[in-house]
Amino acid sequence: MAILPEVKNHYGMLKFLIDGEWVQSRSSVVNTTTNPATGQVIAEFPSATREEARAAVESAQGGYEAMRRIPLRERAKMLFDMRQKFEEHFEELCRVLTQDHGRTIGESRGSVRRVIENIESACSAAYGLVSRNEHLDELANGIDMWMTWEPVGAFLIVTPSNIPMHAWSSFVPYALAAGCSVVISPSRQDPVAAEFITRVAQEVGWPKGALTLIHGGREINKYILDQPEIQGVGFIGSTDAGAELFAQCGRLGKNSSINGNGKNMVVLMPDADLEKSAIYLRQACFGMTGQRCLGSDNVVVIGDIYDDIKARFTNIARQMKLGNGLDESVSMGPYVGPSGRDKVAAWIDLALSEGATMVHDGRVISDELRSGYFIGPTILENCHMDMAINSQEAFGAVACLIKAKSLEQAIEWINTRNDLGHSACIMTESGRSARKFAREVIVGNVGINVAVPQPYAFFPLGSKRRSFMGGAKSRMASMRLFLDEKTVTARWV
Repeated sequence: MAILPEVKNHYGMLKFLIDGEWVQSRSSVVNTTTNPATGQVIAEFPSATREEARAAVESAQGGYEAMRRIPLRERAKMLFDMRQKFEEHFEELCRVLTQDHGRTIGESRGSVRRVIENIESACSAAYGLVSRNEHLDELANGIDMWMTWEPVGAFLIVTPSNIPMHAWSSFVPYALAAGCSVVISPSRQDPVAAEFITRVAQEVGWPKGALTLIHGGREINKYILDQPEIQGVGFIGSTDAGAELFAQCGRLGKNSSINGNGKNMVVLMPDADLEKSAIYLRQACFGMTGQRCLGSDNVVVIGDIYDDIKARFTNIARQMKLGNGLDESVSMGPYVGPSGRDKVAAWIDLALSEGATMVHDGRVISDELRSGYFIGPTILENCHMDMAINSQEAFGAVACLIKAKSLEQAIEWINTRNDLGHSACIMTESGRSARKFAREVIVGNVGINVAVPQPYAFFPLGSKRRSFMGGAKSRMASMRLFLDEKTVTARWV
């Protein structure tokens, strides 16, 4: 088995980025992070004290004062330079992401490419500020009026374990483009990836405090958000954790972009291209080990194609190779941590106890993989929408095959069986069915013959219902989070 080299076998004790310097924490609480494919420790990292969190806030406030004074053209140039740095470090970033998160190297390459797209989009957003300004001469007798967009201040950015780099890029480049600063608080499950991407970004020479990074977790995040200098939060993670920050922003009158859980569905119509659909389902249900907010685990089949799609899909699942994602022949990696793996195993057990039957059992793995956090692709059938697994996010590579009587019934299930609204997809050759589906499902991201409707960076992640809370979506739309309007009325005659 040829495995790509790791950037490092062990990254030592991770540090905090405060005032432009990587500093050792004084905290007595030290955690470890492991390679999900092997279970071996690859780094230690501290949990910040409140004093260190306060120092991070002061760092970000100083960074904001510096960022807001950088001329627009210079900020844009630094973003272009940052894009080049990410190209130069592309393969290193991909290997670190695979080692720390567990996804395959191909999935990491796709994710880092998305990061670069977000930086490119932020470059566009920076220059777009000019076109968004408005100036009217002689609006009234002797009166001119104009509107400008100004950076708001320092922000808390909280990133999740499943997309530690992509989530970083959904907010950070846009904050920098706007002239804001950020305190980055990454997931404690893959902190190496968070540090590495921030180090690459820092190579451009942003002012001290423009980028600040600490490790802390839920309580430290709340403490940081409480600080008066912090103007709001960009968050991707669980709905429950996000709802706490959203409520806190409401009490404090702060801005937020809160992106939470999803429970997504792929609907196969009788006229769907079954060969392509089976391939799409592999990505929708098993890509990134099912740990993606726009992935799907409910596969709803309409009409007499059930046996055919089941056979094709099962055959694809059987051919998938589990292993270390740095092995380029591997098609599915481990879960990011043992808790995620164990939760998925519990969901499978619960579904079976509620009447589901096993089509392909991913719990059967080879002895050489038992030191890692592996469960293979799993397919269940005889599932129905009253089962817990079909209304709550399992966040794993588990596909539930469900029979529906009609497209109308499938749409009703999407809209009423939970309060989430990330995505929904349909496989069909009928424009009429596709149009009806796109118009009627209450989700923010619709796929038509696309099983993972991932918007490009210059489109927002348009999630709805409890999958999103706040005043601005992520990616390009996050410029509304980091900027505010100012109007000036002047009389000189």
